[in-house]
Amino acid sequence: MDGLLDKRLTQASSRCAPVDEVIALARQYEGRYRGWNVKHFHSWDRRDGGQRSYTWVKSTLQSRGLVPKTAKKGTHRKRRDPSPLPGMIVHQDGSTHKWVPGKTWDMIVTMDDATNEHYSMFFVQEEDTASSFQGVRDTILQRGLFSSFYTDRGSHYWVHA
Repeated sequence: MDGLLDKRLTQASSRCAPVDEVIALARQYEGRYRGWNVKHFHSWDRRDGGQRSYTWVKSTLQSRGLVPKTAKKGTHRKRRDPSPLPGMIVHQDGSTHKWVPGKTWDMIVTMDDATNEHYSMFFVQEEDTASSFQGVRDTILQRGLFSSFYTDRGSHYWVHA
């Protein structure tokens, strides 16, 4: 029977903050930092010798009603409806894989967003701007111009000033 008892319920956590520390943090925020966001307040608290994590400070202030809880942000990748007509939107992506045993290549695929029809597919040593342009060129020669084009956020698309 002793093995079935959960001893955590009868013991205080060793990491539990003393009540006076919680009250002091709340008073400090109310007195001098009211209206500040938690990130700025936490950085000032650390400079003043505070040892607690950002998450602990935020949840403490939220539990005391000093900082509002924020709604959960949306998903990282939002679903988008496919294009309504074939040839309107073209999508391009590259994936690295051992397509042949012992050889790692990138396959560049340019495809129609509405139908998922593949307009261009080829292997390269490494995905880069030239390989992306080759896929666009092949698609235009085979199918004509398209309305819009989208890709992942690969570094070869970045413009550096």
